[in-house]
Amino acid sequence: MRTAVVVGAGVAGLAAAGALARAGWRVTLIERGERLRGAGTAQLVHPNGVAALRALGVHLGDLAFPAPSGGIRRPDGRVLVEPAPPRPRGGPAGTPTARSAAAPDVRAAPDVRAAPDVRAPAAGDQSGPAPVTAPDRSAPDVPVVLHSDDLHDLLLATLGDKVEIRTGIEVTSVVTSGVDWPAVTAGTHTFTADLVVAADGAGSVIRQRLAPNSRVAPAGYTTWRAVVPWFRAPRLPDDVPPAGEVLGAGMRFAYATLGLRRRAGEPAGVAGDEQTRGGVYWYATAPGAPRPESLSTQLTLLRRWFTGWRSPVAELLAATQVGDLVPQPAVRLAELPERFGFRVGGGGVVLVGDAAHAITPSLTQGACLALEDAAVLGRLMREAVPGEDIAARLDEYTRLRRDRVRRLDRVARRLDRLVQAQGRLTVAARDALLARLATRVLTPAVAAAADWAP
Repeated sequence: MRTAVVVGAGVAGLAAAGALARAGWRVTLIERGERLRGAGTAQLVHPNGVAALRALGVHLGDLAFPAPSGGIRRPDGRVLVEPAPPRPRGGPAGTPTARSAAAPDVRAAPDVRAAPDVRAPAAGDQSGPAPVTAPDRSAPDVPVVLHSDDLHDLLLATLGDKVEIRTGIEVTSVVTSGVDWPAVTAGTHTFTADLVVAADGAGSVIRQRLAPNSRVAPAGYTTWRAVVPWFRAPRLPDDVPPAGEVLGAGMRFAYATLGLRRRAGEPAGVAGDEQTRGGVYWYATAPGAPRPESLSTQLTLLRRWFTGWRSPVAELLAATQVGDLVPQPAVRLAELPERFGFRVGGGGVVLVGDAAHAITPSLTQGACLALEDAAVLGRLMREAVPGEDIAARLDEYTRLRRDRVRRLDRVARRLDRLVQAQGRLTVAARDALLARLATRVLTPAVAAAADWAP
C-alpha cells in the first residue's frame, strides 16, 4: 500500500491526511503537541473553503452559522461602508441569510440552503471513511463562521482507520538526498514513506530545507482573537448589527455572532430573537511586533487601546477573559516557493497550507487555502503510482496551486496597506474613499478569493 507521512496536525495536516486516506493511502500523522487540539477560537470559512470541505467529504451542518455583513465604521461610529441591505429572515429553505463579516460587500446575500444528513459508509467501501455530514444550512456560495474546535473535530473524524496518529514528536529535518524514498527525522526516530506532506506551518522546517529563500517575514502588526462564550457575551444593542468591522489608525476590530437562538415558545422570524447561541467571535489588530507581556497584561492593553471605540468593542473586550485570548503575529512568506512539490527518489515531498504559502490574515483565507490544497492533493494522488507518476502529479499540484496563491498573496498585501493604514492624512484619505474602494477594490478582491472549485 502507498504510504504517506503528514507533518503537523492543524487544519492543513488533518485535511491532507484525511484526503490521502480517502484516496487509499496509509498515512502516519505526526504532531509535536502531546495531543491534538483546535485553535480555541473561531474560524471564518469562505465559499472556497466550504467547497473544499465538501470535496473532502466534510459538511459543516449546524455547527456553522451565517456571518452577515454589518458594514464598516470608524471608531466614533461614523459609517464608512454601509451594511448589506436587510433581507427577510429565512429564505426559501426557511433559514437565515448571510454575508461575510470578514470584508465589506454591498450586495445582498444569497440564501442559505440545506445539505444531506449524516451518511454511513457503504458496505465494502475501500475508499476511506464516508463523508462526515449533518444537516447543512450553508450553500457553497455563503461564508460561514464556526468554532475552530468544531472544525478540528470534523476533520479529525474523517481520518478513519488508515491514519496512525503520533503525538509528542517534533520533526527537525527532512531527508531528500541520496535516498530512494523521502524521510523525516525527529530525534532518534526516522519516518520514511512514498510521500512526505509538510503541514508544519509558516515556520516549516521542511520548507526551510527545500526552499531556503522562502523565509517568514513580519507583516508589521499583531492579531488577537477570542470567542466570548454565550453565557458571558453581552447583548448587542438594537442599533448594532450581529457582525461588523471598525477601522481606526493602524487598528482594526471585527466581530461576528456564532449563531442565533430563539426564546422558548417564539417562532422563527419574530422580533427580538437575536440571542447568541454560540457566543461572539472577535479579532483585533494593532501595529507592532508580538507583545512580550503576559496575556493578562495584553488584554489590559487591548482594553486601553480600544477605549472609546463604538459599541460593541468595549463590551466584548470587557467580557473577554484571559483564557479566551489568542495572540498571533501577522506574518507572510517574503518569497513564495517556486515549487510546492519535490521529487525524492521514487516518491516526493509536498508543501501544504502555511508551510507552502503563508499570507497575511487580512483576507482571512489561510485555512481555506489549506483546505483547497488538501482537496487538490487528494484528487491528484488517488491513482498515483510511486516513481515517475508521483513526480508528474507533484508537478501538476504546483501548477494548480502556485498562480492562485501568488495572486491572493498580492491581494492580501494590498489590503494590508488599506486596512492597516496609519498617519492622520493617510487615514483621512482612506476613510473618505473607502465606500468607493469597497465596490471597486475590496468586494472584487473577496470575490476573486472565493472563486474556486475543486
